[in-house]
Amino acid sequence: MKKTALLILTTLMSTSALSADVVNIYSFRQPFLIQPILDDFTKQTGIKTNVVFAKKGLIERVKREGKHSKADLVLTSNFSALIQLEDLGLTQSIKSDVIDANVPSTFRDADGQWIALTKRVRNVYSSKERVGALADLSYEDLADPKYKGKICTRSGKHPYNLGLVASMVAHHGEAKTKQWLEGVKANLARKPQGNDRAQVKAVKEGLCDLALGNSYYFGKMMQDEQQKSWAEAVNINFPNQTNRGSHINVSGVVMTRYAKNPENALKLIEYMTDNKAQNMYASVNMEYPVKRGVALSEMVASWGEFKEDSLALDEISKYRPVALKLIDEVKFDL
Repeated sequence: MKKTALLILTTLMSTSALSADVVNIYSFRQPFLIQPILDDFTKQTGIKTNVVFAKKGLIERVKREGKHSKADLVLTSNFSALIQLEDLGLTQSIKSDVIDANVPSTFRDADGQWIALTKRVRNVYSSKERVGALADLSYEDLADPKYKGKICTRSGKHPYNLGLVASMVAHHGEAKTKQWLEGVKANLARKPQGNDRAQVKAVKEGLCDLALGNSYYFGKMMQDEQQKSWAEAVNINFPNQTNRGSHINVSGVVMTRYAKNPENALKLIEYMTDNKAQNMYASVNMEYPVKRGVALSEMVASWGEFKEDSLALDEISKYRPVALKLIDEVKFDL
């Protein structure tokens, strides 16, 4: 079998998956993260879960399967995938007073086409040795010529950076965002490459002084003996604390257009947005709960309180096409 990115790691769906006591899930989120949550849901409700996990290809699979798809839910690891599912007409509206009470309106679609489950910050990491902590840093500062040759990042087209650029368009407009992108590109220490962790590694190795990266990767690196030294070499900074707050990305869930078990699927979404599951997300993957009042993990709490950008993701999503166009126009990845 060709070694594609599509890697099914968990239970394949059987004909029993269409019975009334199950929820069928296509998941971009890794099994180690969601299985404890699903196991507890089954224990609480008696509703079984079947999961197909893959890093890529699930959206195309749901589209290809059409009304014959067995997927009731799709769990995504980023906001862009939620929007892509909605734009392709593969979702249906989720209506629930429980979910509305658990998830702030800024983190769910106005028509219920997607629901955020966890939050992560787009941080700027800085070298402890060469820069120190940057409490007043803004995303806008990354275009300052004083940082020429000092910034590392992954592809501008990656969903995490695309979301950040879309938020810049939302706040500053197209022309100023293009100017900002040109400034950031001019400050890059190397062509965009690798993942978020690779940027922190590059800071430790002295290739650059600043790097963009999601917050939970900092926690994951601190838990990895081989990567702990990378994380220990940087400060985790929360940009724009003196004005609008830091950009937030999310993981989330959609109910598929042709879900065969919508009632059970709704019960699972309600469970995943409530206290117990939110706490499990926070402790296992170092993410921020989307439900207010749920305790952070001890490590995440140690990074301190911060101000979030309050602009709704629904609004930011409108600017993703413009953001992608600008990234191409400035040849950010070249």
